[in-house]
Amino acid sequence: MDYDVIIIGAGPGGIYAAYELVKNRPSMKIAVFEQGNQLDKRRCPIDGDKVKTCIRCKHCSIMSGFGGAGAFSDGKYNITNDFGGTLYEYIGRERAIELMEYVDTINMENGGAGTKRYSTASTALKKTCMENKLKLLDASVRHLGTDKNHVVLENLYSQLEGTVDFHFLTSVTSIDIVDGGYAVNTKDGSFTCEKCIVSVGRSGSKWMEETCQHLGISTESNRVDLGVRVELPAALFSHITDELYESKIVYRTEKFEDRVRTFCMNPRGYVVSENTNGIVTVNGHSFEDPARQTENTNFALLVSKHFSEPFKDSNGYGESIAQLSNMLGGGVIVQRFGDLMRGRRSTPQRMRDGFVVPTLKAEPGDLSLVLPKRILDGIIEMIYALDKIAPGTANDDTLLYGVEVKFYNMHVELGPNLESRHPGLYVIGDCSGVTHSLSHASASGVFVARDILG
Repeated sequence: MDYDVIIIGAGPGGIYAAYELVKNRPSMKIAVFEQGNQLDKRRCPIDGDKVKTCIRCKHCSIMSGFGGAGAFSDGKYNITNDFGGTLYEYIGRERAIELMEYVDTINMENGGAGTKRYSTASTALKKTCMENKLKLLDASVRHLGTDKNHVVLENLYSQLEGTVDFHFLTSVTSIDIVDGGYAVNTKDGSFTCEKCIVSVGRSGSKWMEETCQHLGISTESNRVDLGVRVELPAALFSHITDELYESKIVYRTEKFEDRVRTFCMNPRGYVVSENTNGIVTVNGHSFEDPARQTENTNFALLVSKHFSEPFKDSNGYGESIAQLSNMLGGGVIVQRFGDLMRGRRSTPQRMRDGFVVPTLKAEPGDLSLVLPKRILDGIIEMIYALDKIAPGTANDDTLLYGVEVKFYNMHVELGPNLESRHPGLYVIGDCSGVTHSLSHASASGVFVARDILG
């Protein structure tokens, strides 16, 4: 065998798996294959001057490379079993929290010291939410910020690069079962290993599905999250973000009893675009450094959709809606909430007349021509519900960017140790359908590494 362990994907799951293996057994031969670039070479060409919108690079530097999609997030590690994945169903609630706490310790030792950790444990906001038909989910949140998140990743890479063989800009085409282990096939050749850890993230969902079919691993349809990213003056949510930073708030709509939730809250942050398999969607991040902060706060409002018979392709459904947005706006569409409620598109002039200055250059348009009515109705209901706990949320000048889509890999059939039906082949992180967050993905990497170490 060329290697003891090959890790496919250098996102959080892959990084923390490699870290734990190297820390406990430095002599182990480990390789990491990543289709993107190393961290210091990840550059999005959008500069706001010569390049103002997504040009659909072959490999999106925002989505792939060392650190995965989480490298350009604002580094929020939610330590909870209430959201972010179902890792606890495989390894138990106490162990899942223990591993997430361990990941937090690693982050603090590698450049994250001094960052703030928030908690919903004793907040009065929980009661306020209940009084207004909202539910605040419990969590402890470590916010690194995009800048500190990069420092942590750089320090982790410096510890790994001398021991681990990194193959950047190297896409894995397939995995084959061979005597004694696995063959990982790339354009540069085939590499063998005794153990293989697959951690290709959400952006690798299509590849993961094809790989499961090739290896005869069963999968089940997962959900897709659809919605918009809201941007408004930071002052409107400051009483919430100053105390909690990240608040996961859930609302059940009156009309359809659908669940709408806040996601990825970025106080004084930026709205950004990202390219997933050639489809441009919207996201957000924020910085720890006050000098790099804005006057706005942004967060997503998402509705989950799950399909079964006769249609099972949840991700395909989400992609078709995102493609419609790309077709109408050339990428991300932005609309003032007041224009949406008046049944008219936003125009460049109406955007200039508004009080909220957008942090992302997007095409003014009409989101009602993109999002299905049921989903849009739920988002509107949620905005009015949030307006009761954060007055001003439903102001005319509140900006809605669309679409935001969170693609989830199909649930891969795994055993209690996150091992597939093939011994020694593990599937972790967001590509497994088990985790949906930095903390859960990282913890799954540590768990599998310890399982390999015995």
